[in-house]
Amino acid sequence: MTTGASWDLSGLFRLDGRRAVVVGAGSGIGQAIALGLAAHGADVTCADRDLAGAQATVGLGAEVTGPGWGGLTAYQLDVLDGAAVTRAVDELGAVDVLVVTPAVNVRKRLLDYTGEEFDRVVALNLRAAFELMTGFGRGMAARGRGSIIGCSSIRSLTTEPGQGVYAMTKAGLVMLLRTLAAELGTSGVRVNAIAPGVIDTPLTAPIKNNADWYAAYGAKSILGRWGRPHELAGAAVYLASDAASYVTGTVLFVDGGWTAIDGRFDPPA
Repeated sequence: MTTGASWDLSGLFRLDGRRAVVVGAGSGIGQAIALGLAAHGADVTCADRDLAGAQATVGLGAEVTGPGWGGLTAYQLDVLDGAAVTRAVDELGAVDVLVVTPAVNVRKRLLDYTGEEFDRVVALNLRAAFELMTGFGRGMAARGRGSIIGCSSIRSLTTEPGQGVYAMTKAGLVMLLRTLAAELGTSGVRVNAIAPGVIDTPLTAPIKNNADWYAAYGAKSILGRWGRPHELAGAAVYLASDAASYVTGTVLFVDGGWTAIDGRFDPPA
């Protein structure tokens, strides 16, 4: 039996020598994750449809970089363009970590949804994720190693009026990731999801702009506030690193306790 004394735990979270691609790295959660991976030694490709946003992330890294940092490079990628995704898989070569964050939400009740709006949400949140994860996953499986991380949501478990199609795609993404975990596990590839709560990003700007809605969402979590993008970085570093070497097919909720409690009322007892 191996004893704790023989384990080297000092570098569990280090990502030195690993190549990561963070899709959606031009802003919000993707930007924070890209910087977090680089801070732990990974060489990170910041992929985004908005090349200027990806370059801005690289610039932020240049401002704060220090000992132990990896590198950051910008790469323009429209994930709705299947040919562009195929080209990215070829051009970016051997990738050890893939993080997929882009999503869109058309906030409408289901009876008001159009077919075009439905297709728009599914195309980005689910179809593009499928193409990215299977595309890069093939190379990881062939090399016998890798970590794929998708960005789900608390909406994979809980919904509300106006969130239906978004919630469908986030629940579907969890099953996509779990199936990939089952199919790629014997090839040494781990596949997991991060499920954020309400995070202050461009995607949630319509909520933040409504004072009552903003306050209600903040009060729902155990911590009584919205999350910040950088609070997702640690989860991604963990799942990408050897600290999570026995973790696959799971969902890590980073939601301030949103999904742990009812939240409607604080009882007297």
